[in-house]
Amino acid sequence: MAFELKDKIAPVDPLTRPEFQAAAAAVNPLGLLAALPGKWVGKGFNQIWRPFHGTSDRFLELNLTKETLEFSRSVGAIPNRGLLQPDIELAGIYYLQQVKDVLAGVGIHVEPGFWVTAPLTTNPAEPATVARMASIPHGTTVNAQGTAIAFSGRPTINPVSIRPFPIGSAPPLNTAVAFPPFNEANLSVPTTFRLPNPIPPSITQAMVNNPNSVLTAAIAGQTITHTTVLTISTKAPAAPPPPAAPNVGGGTDNIAFLQGGPAGPNADAAQMTAIFWIERVAAGPHGPAFLQLQYTQTVLLNFKRLSWPHVSVATLRKR
Repeated sequence: MAFELKDKIAPVDPLTRPEFQAAAAAVNPLGLLAALPGKWVGKGFNQIWRPFHGTSDRFLELNLTKETLEFSRSVGAIPNRGLLQPDIELAGIYYLQQVKDVLAGVGIHVEPGFWVTAPLTTNPAEPATVARMASIPHGTTVNAQGTAIAFSGRPTINPVSIRPFPIGSAPPLNTAVAFPPFNEANLSVPTTFRLPNPIPPSITQAMVNNPNSVLTAAIAGQTITHTTVLTISTKAPAAPPPPAAPNVGGGTDNIAFLQGGPAGPNADAAQMTAIFWIERVAAGPHGPAFLQLQYTQTVLLNFKRLSWPHVSVATLRKR
């Protein structure tokens, strides 16, 4: 690994939940995160609606990306002391994500952070969960919690829309394959408020209409024998969760410039949701079996009275 902690985390004094420690000793405490440690490399697609101070209030940036995502080995047992219930231990790994724009040849994203597993708890009454904590240099921190499941076979990757909607309302339904009513999202209409300019043939209208189509195209023809799904969000479900579903914690925090003042935000990162798929791809005529990591992530940027979906997707292979 390129980076590791000098000393693993461990409690200075024993936790008061020995039954949890005994259970954890029999299995990998990282659970369904266990396949992540290592270096993953690949490519993807990023689109972001940016606020524009001038003759337009919006600007659409489209990026073909090259990405490196590195995960450490386990950082050790992370003690969380309990008051309303006995203590728990988290298990975690830290990561460094670096994303480059292929056409411009510049870095566009650097993100250090942690993934952790949390055991079942009684107060609150929660099943086992996973969480991702991220720091973004633009001035945003993210804490997103959710679930991890595994099954045999290939993933189901649903469409995703970049269509903005009023702040505080639900995203519109059935718009994942229809571009927003703005010229910037219609690649057949020339505009100075879109990059790259001109649009290369490698960026298509289908990609803008549904960024997740880049993911489904990447796995077309592959035989995926096993999938682990990590689904996380910074916001709890709007309705009460069903039995055994987590009422997840988390949230986003932004510097003052992003939050803005009485006139509204400049570009407040209000919410993040993401799905990661760890896929086992069977050997084929062109090579041996390998591990593959795909993800789709949507950040809602609030400005000009709308929530603008900022969608990033990538397909990476483990080195």
